[in-house]
Amino acid sequence: MRKMRFAFCMVMVFAFLAAGTACAPKPAEDTPVAAETTAAAETSAAVPAETQTPQAPEAEPVELTVFAAASMTETLTEIAEMYKKVAPNVTIAFNFDSSGTLATQIQEGAECDLFISAAQKQMNAIDSTSDKEKNPDGYDFVEQGTRADILENKVTLVVPEGNPKGIESFDDLAKMLGGKEILMAMGNSDVPVGQYTQKILAYYELNEEELANAGCITYGTNVKEVTTQVSEASVDCGVIYCTDAFSAGLTIADYATADMCGQVIYPAAVMNISKNKEAAQAFLDYIRTDECTAVFEKVGFSKAA
Repeated sequence: MRKMRFAFCMVMVFAFLAAGTACAPKPAEDTPVAAETTAAAETSAAVPAETQTPQAPEAEPVELTVFAAASMTETLTEIAEMYKKVAPNVTIAFNFDSSGTLATQIQEGAECDLFISAAQKQMNAIDSTSDKEKNPDGYDFVEQGTRADILENKVTLVVPEGNPKGIESFDDLAKMLGGKEILMAMGNSDVPVGQYTQKILAYYELNEEELANAGCITYGTNVKEVTTQVSEASVDCGVIYCTDAFSAGLTIADYATADMCGQVIYPAAVMNISKNKEAAQAFLDYIRTDECTAVFEKVGFSKAA
């Protein structure tokens, strides 16, 4: 009897265990949908919800101060407008005057990023690599490695409308000045165009001081003043650059040869006092491009060899 009870109890235990195993929840199986959902969640966590293409930072605004010979007023003003499309962050402030005046201003501490002279003499006077004769005070303003000859101009003899005195050449000028028959306008002795005129007078063996004392010469502080005197017919003739004659619409009677006054070369250089040397060099490089050379050639400049 006891054995039968024990057997019955054992059967009940096994039955209970079997039922429990059958009712236990099965572990979740990985399905394709579940896997994709998990991957998407991980990707979403790794990449920001809104992704934008990074924008290039705008260039910092720069203001360049350019000292340039007065004979470049029209051309450089036009080129500065063109440069706005190339470097819209750069503003250019020009100081146009005689090269001698500009060199003196630099020597006296004026802020200048780029200097363009109408002659080598004025650039030599602020370049430490010049010999003592050309730079006796040892001024050091030129950023070495930036100086370059960029343009060549021509010295011309111009006359007012109608040419009342019939001056057709420098030979005529020499003859009439020698006879004290005419009044000529020229630049001061510290102005490149005046220095070129002095060489022409010396070529013809004319005494400038004597002619000035006789009232045969008037002076201008820069080439624009000389040009104005001729345009207004205040004088019988004047010696100016080809470029200024073109800009003013004056009649050119003759061109000076290299034997008379030498070549008229325009050097340019970045100043070592500049706070914007890179931008100054970039503008200097730009004005030497073919695009800008075409602007200069329109008024009579040519590219320096």
